[in-house]
Amino acid sequence: MLQLQSKLPNQGVTIFSVMTELAQRLKALNLSQGFPNFPAPPALLEALSQATLDGYNQYPAGDGVLALREQLAKQFFARDKQQLDPVTEITITPGATIAIFCAIQACIHAGDEVIIFDPSYDSYDPTVQLAGGQSIHIHLEAPTFHVDWQKVKDSINEKTRMIIVNTPHNPTGAIWSEQDWKRLIELIQDKNIVVLSDEVYEHLVFDGQMHYSALHFPELRDRSFVIGSFGKTYHVTGWKTGYCVASPALMQLFRQIYQFANFCGTTPCQIALANYMQQHPEHILELPSFYQQKRDLFNQQIQNSRFKFVPSQGTYFQNLDYSKIRPDLNDIEMCQFLAEQHKIVAIPISVFYQQAPSSLRLIRFCFAKTDQTLQRAGEILERC
Repeated sequence: MLQLQSKLPNQGVTIFSVMTELAQRLKALNLSQGFPNFPAPPALLEALSQATLDGYNQYPAGDGVLALREQLAKQFFARDKQQLDPVTEITITPGATIAIFCAIQACIHAGDEVIIFDPSYDSYDPTVQLAGGQSIHIHLEAPTFHVDWQKVKDSINEKTRMIIVNTPHNPTGAIWSEQDWKRLIELIQDKNIVVLSDEVYEHLVFDGQMHYSALHFPELRDRSFVIGSFGKTYHVTGWKTGYCVASPALMQLFRQIYQFANFCGTTPCQIALANYMQQHPEHILELPSFYQQKRDLFNQQIQNSRFKFVPSQGTYFQNLDYSKIRPDLNDIEMCQFLAEQHKIVAIPISVFYQQAPSSLRLIRFCFAKTDQTLQRAGEILERC
């Protein structure tokens, strides 16, 4: 008889699928999974239609449509004053998760250690496992979720090969300061350690603060993979189009893996994005205020509720502390309670940890929704 062992025996269905199914079954308001429920820019949709009509329906170059890579290079230069070579330093990928996967697979060998900050995106640890590496999980300190740099220093050893950074941070909304990056540089500048910087929410930073990319720092230029997402930036998560930026040497390692993991992204989506970016550079400039307005609307709606919160610094997620409402419930139970009793669905924060603190009483809501949806959510949560 056929007998096969799972390479990820402890992995079940993701919480995102579970909560979305729950929302559909209960006909509940779904603020769990991170995607907008409002339309993409009309000009972008028109550009996609035109790209298909113009015949861009076959395989593109494996590394991505050059025009899109050129537009991305211009963005990095405008923000970080880093001159990127679109040919050797940028690869367009079908979503950010596959880029994260390939960067880890390219660098991590059996026995290598990877530092991950918890709570963390759920693809990091399984990908490290598949590469034969070991994840070293360091808790971020609530309620601000700042890095304890002494813990990082104590965790680095000769086996440490990668540190994964996520800023702006999912699920907490925290962002790394310039000082955070400098502390990281001090710890790794003389070591054989690469940085994987997950920056998919790079344009969603609020209250006048600045997003610092790993590529902003010359000391990290040759040892960093930067991962981004056009889907998050342009309200088209279903297009599954992302990117990886790295030095030519690191990109060569990345592409050796990527060519066998997926080979290329979707052609008409890349053409449409390139054209839209060229014609509408104002889009990314307006994103911070666009999403800050939604964050503020959501928070204003619940300011008289029993939920406590620290306003999100970035991303399109807001965490709520429910310890004054049902402290007897863990966060998974609380999300189930809200779905069944109040017809609203959130994500429990504990699923983003290897081992969550027993005292954790936080749940995550997505505010990338229409104002009407956010107002309805506020009405529900105020009654809890």
